[in-house]
Order: sequence, then C-alpha cells, then structure tokens
Amino acid sequence: MGMTKLSHFVLACAALLATTALSAQSAPRGTLFIVGGGPQPPALVQEFVDLAGGKGKAKIIVFAMASVSGLTSGEEKANDLRKLGASALNVWVNSAQANTDSIAHLLDDATGVWFGGGDQELLTKALLGTKTEQAIHDRYTAGAVIAGTSAGAAVMSAVMITGDERHPGGERRDTSTAYMTIARDNIVTVKGFGLLSNAVVDQHFLRRKRANRLISLVLEAAPHLGVGIDESTALIVEPSGLWRIAGASVATIYDARHASITPVGSTLGASGMVVHVLPAGSTFDPTSGVAKLPRR
Repeated sequence: MGMTKLSHFVLACAALLATTALSAQSAPRGTLFIVGGGPQPPALVQEFVDLAGGKGKAKIIVFAMASVSGLTSGEEKANDLRKLGASALNVWVNSAQANTDSIAHLLDDATGVWFGGGDQELLTKALLGTKTEQAIHDRYTAGAVIAGTSAGAAVMSAVMITGDERHPGGERRDTSTAYMTIARDNIVTVKGFGLLSNAVVDQHFLRRKRANRLISLVLEAAPHLGVGIDESTALIVEPSGLWRIAGASVATIYDARHASITPVGSTLGASGMVVHVLPAGSTFDPTSGVAKLPRR
C-alpha cells in the first residue's frame, strides 16, 4: 500500500473510531422504569430505588403535575421513597418555572426521576421543551433511572397516546364504549418526551382492554412496535437497550416491523405481526425482535 493510500486508510480509521466514540458518549446509559399504573408492589418500588443507587445514595426528583392533586400525591410518593433510604424531592412546577435554570439545576446530581400518574398531557404541558426536560434527558444519558407510572409511563415514548379517539365506535358510531375498532386515523397522539424512541407505550393495558388502540397505532405508522404494560407491572429498559419485565402481571408486545400491512384507503389489517405476552422475568430484544420467557 502506497503512502498516500496508507495515510487515507489511517485517517479513515481514525474518523471511524472518533465517530464510534462520539456515538457511545451520546447514547443513553441510564435505565427506563416504566410502570403500567395501578398499585405498585413494594418489590417494584424497591427495585427502582436500588437502580437509582439504593439506600443512602439514591437522589430522586418526583414530578407529579399529571394530577391536579399532584402537589399532595407527589409529596406522598417522595415520602415513600424516603422511607426506603432515598433522598427525594417533590417538584411541582408549570412550564415557565420548568424553563428556568434554578429548577433545571435541581436535577444536577439526581440519580432517579419519577413521573406520577394522572393526565399525561398535563405533564408534557408542564415540562416538554423546557430546560428541565433537557436536564432529564441529560441525567438519563449520564446513567440515571427515569421512571413513571400510568400517565408517567405514556410520556416516555416519542409518540404519546392521549387517551382520545377521533371516531368512537368506528363507522357505526353506535356506542360510547372506547376503542371498539382497529382503524387508521382514530387514536389521537401527540409528542411525548421520547426517552423510548423505538416503541409506543400504553398502560393499564389488560385491566382496561386497550389492545385495539395499540394495535391500530402499531399498524398505522412507524415505529410499528408497541408495548402495553399492565397494572402493577414494569417494563425496564436496561442501558444495553434490552427490555425486561418485572411485577405482578404482563407486558404485551406488538411487533409489526416486518408485517404486511394493508394500504392506506383500505381497512386497516396486517399479516405477520408478532405478539408476545411476557410475564415477570421475561426479556425482549427490540433490535432482534427476540423474546425470552423466564427460565423455570
């Protein structure tokens, strides 16, 4: 190899290594702890505290603005976390306050964040696009555990389910019962925090019979991957990207990334969508699409 070609080869290798290093530095190194709502088993809450550093080390910020009673319920959650040995602070702010340096800096040394339940749009209204939201992403990148339940689970994905429908009852519109159909352009979504960018999150999944709405979204548009987390159950996204299930019930995964989907203008349908129903101890690799049940 001539000197010119050798120099080009060395420079190319150096550029590749620099790009790889930059990518590794910018990739999230924290954990997502996404709870489907309902009662939280003590072991589940303890695992969250442990992931945040454990007794005497965990420093957790609670955001409970999804609920109109969040000032009280957020303090109750913070107190529960303190009983497990964590330092916990309930931060109740509006969007203007969340966009100040003084609030954003409260997260400087946080090892965990907890989003409470309620109405997910109230939570994004308070935090989305603010300096505090950016601080949350920064802590996640630095290795913190970001957790939430119910509405606090819905905000995790980039595509956030609001809970509204455009056409309740479908074409017949003869019922007030929610999510009666699998259809395009029905489920209302808005922008979430995007901490989980490769899937849509749904919550209270089995208890509230929400399969139709998640299937509709998974088939209708990218990322064509969705996870419905039942109550008292957590989807834990590890730093490696692997999904792990913990808690009392199951997480249901709909994977239509390789499915054949009917074209726009026709009834929404598909063949080849893969479904996984995963109890505690199961794992799912979103890169390969491989799910593993717990070992007996």
